[in-house]
Amino acid sequence: MAQDIRELFKNEKFSIEKMPENHQERFLKKLDEALPQAKRQSFRWYNIAASVVVLLGLSYGAFNYLNINDESNGTETMVAKTKTLGDVSPGLKKVEDYYLASINLELSKIKYTPETKEVFDGYITQLDELNKEYERLSLELTKAGPTELTINALIDNLKLRLNLLYRLKEQLKELTQAELQSQTA
Repeated sequence: MAQDIRELFKNEKFSIEKMPENHQERFLKKLDEALPQAKRQSFRWYNIAASVVVLLGLSYGAFNYLNINDESNGTETMVAKTKTLGDVSPGLKKVEDYYLASINLELSKIKYTPETKEVFDGYITQLDELNKEYERLSLELTKAGPTELTINALIDNLKLRLNLLYRLKEQLKELTQAELQSQTA
């Protein structure tokens, strides 16, 4: 059954005809009419758009990578990522919200007069120092994680600020009473 292909070609007679003139041109013309070539300009726009998307993706990735490295080196570039007591647990969030609301309420109740300026400014300076300490403790909470010591220090800081405002309010009340007594006497 197996036959040698060379033998088959020797036995067969092939007619070698020449193709008609312009056969190739006519064939290519018919091919172009049946399958027109797509415009290449739209393909350029896809290349440009893809390049822009890749460039933006790499830029975003590099920014995040460098930002993470900055934070691990000890430099804090984004304050928004600082943890607070509310990030540790819902119960601590309630405690923090209570103290912060009380502090803001007491600050809004304090009446500032030119006679009480020195006392008021002294207390505000102490409050600013306590606020800076609170921010430092929040950074420690963010970097080292929640520890009992850090959480207690944050709560004590809030208590101290509120007590400081109560003392300021009481001292201002005493000053205004002393002024009223000196005016009536």
